[in-house]
Amino acid sequence: MGNSEIKENAIFIADSHYPHHGDAFLTLLQKIAAKEIQTPQIFLMGDNFDLLFGYNDYIKTFSKEAIELLQRLSKEIEFIYLEGNHDFCLKALFPDMRVYSREEQPIYYALNGERVALSHGDRYVTGFGYDLYCKLLRNKTTLTLLKPFQKRIINHRMGKLAGKEICFHFIGFELRVEQIVEYYRDADLVIEGHFHQAKTIGKYISLPSLACQGQVAVVEEGKIIFKTL
Repeated sequence: MGNSEIKENAIFIADSHYPHHGDAFLTLLQKIAAKEIQTPQIFLMGDNFDLLFGYNDYIKTFSKEAIELLQRLSKEIEFIYLEGNHDFCLKALFPDMRVYSREEQPIYYALNGERVALSHGDRYVTGFGYDLYCKLLRNKTTLTLLKPFQKRIINHRMGKLAGKEICFHFIGFELRVEQIVEYYRDADLVIEGHFHQAKTIGKYISLPSLACQGQVAVVEEGKIIFKTL
């Protein structure tokens, strides 16, 4: 099981898609910094930034305030960052956090003696093309090769992402969950972001998106509760 425990009052923040889809992520971090919200442990479940990756200084300028707050807070609070498909190669950027790449997910924690699998949510049932694209893009060499064209590429990408519709009802989500949990037979509970659905289906918890539902998940009396902070 490992000694990694999900603590009482832990917060799970997923899919904030900052800065394009509102300031909820920055506001939440500011409340935590001001001690208005008390927590011993924060799980960043991926895609909290709409686009952020390592080995690149220009991309950081879009989210400077949130990055600096996270760097400061992670010296005081335990942070676990599960990289998403919009935020990756972040280990050097957040040295005081435990950062897990897509390849290192799922990770396993314990809650009330149960084995809990945690992942951003784009690990399984994605298809070969997507897997290959992830491998290529989340690669230091690729990101370094793109550097000479970085401003043009990043500005174009940021422009597209800003107008993207990210909140939707996933039709047939139960079927997708059924396929995903096949990969988690060794877990009592599965917690993922990525889908923005805010639903619990059997042992599978699809976290709310901070950008879409305006909610996070909090551990209260050993239970995972969705709430607005």
